[in-house]
Amino acid sequence: MKWSRSALVLGLGFCLGGCAAAQPPQELVNARAAYERAQASKAPQLTPVPLHDAKQALNAAEGAFNEDAESQRTRDLAYIAERKALLAESKGNTAQATTQRDQAHRELAQLQSQMQTRQLANAQAGMQAAQANLAATQGALNKTQAELASEKKAREEAERRARDAMDKLAVASALAVKEEQRGTVITIPSGVLFTSGKYALLPAAQQKLDQVADALKNQDDRKIIVEGHTDSQGTDESNMVLGKNRAQSVRDYLVSRGVPAEMISATGLGESRPVADNNSAEGRANNRRVEIIVQPVEKR
Repeated sequence: MKWSRSALVLGLGFCLGGCAAAQPPQELVNARAAYERAQASKAPQLTPVPLHDAKQALNAAEGAFNEDAESQRTRDLAYIAERKALLAESKGNTAQATTQRDQAHRELAQLQSQMQTRQLANAQAGMQAAQANLAATQGALNKTQAELASEKKAREEAERRARDAMDKLAVASALAVKEEQRGTVITIPSGVLFTSGKYALLPAAQQKLDQVADALKNQDDRKIIVEGHTDSQGTDESNMVLGKNRAQSVRDYLVSRGVPAEMISATGLGESRPVADNNSAEGRANNRRVEIIVQPVEKR
């Protein structure tokens, strides 16, 4: 009886010692580590199904180990569990990368859309500015054309009035009125205006000059020059002075009759521009004259 109890105690000792000494195979160690890594990755959030399969496989390997730590079945199940844990981790990482890529694509698409929107807005603003500038330019052009047309019409009307005034003057006064390159020339014989050798206007000259003044007042924007001419009798200097004084007398009278002073000037040319031969009385009479030149309107 004593021997039986001793044998039982010895047997239990050997059993406990053997069980405590049992170590998990390397495959199970690897499977446990692989599952811990998969558990710490994004697999629980992104790929829970493969992770669950890995957990089931690891549980099967742990069960086989508890039944028989040294069996080939334990190592095989542990290897499968490791593969499934690695697969779960890999799928989690892949899912995370895919999510990040998709997010990056969405952000890129959003940025591109924003850039396109800004570019479109800038293009539209530029087009609107160009259209506004074109409209303003066209408006200015239309205004300029209208002003030019109005000015042309006014100029043509002024020229018509000027021609009519000169035609009436020629008929009414019997004065010589002709068109030359330098302008419209009105010629008045000095005998009609002055006593020989004098520059004071005769009373009878006023009627002629009144008619001339009426015609000149219709010469809008034209410059008028009064020229005093003489024959060759006397000295050049005295003839120049006489011509100047006679032109000035006519100019002053025309201004007194309403011709704008800023439009009309006087100059003496003496005997320098004869129109006839000074050797005859008739020629000298023709050379003694006052010419009023209405210069052409400057074209713009």
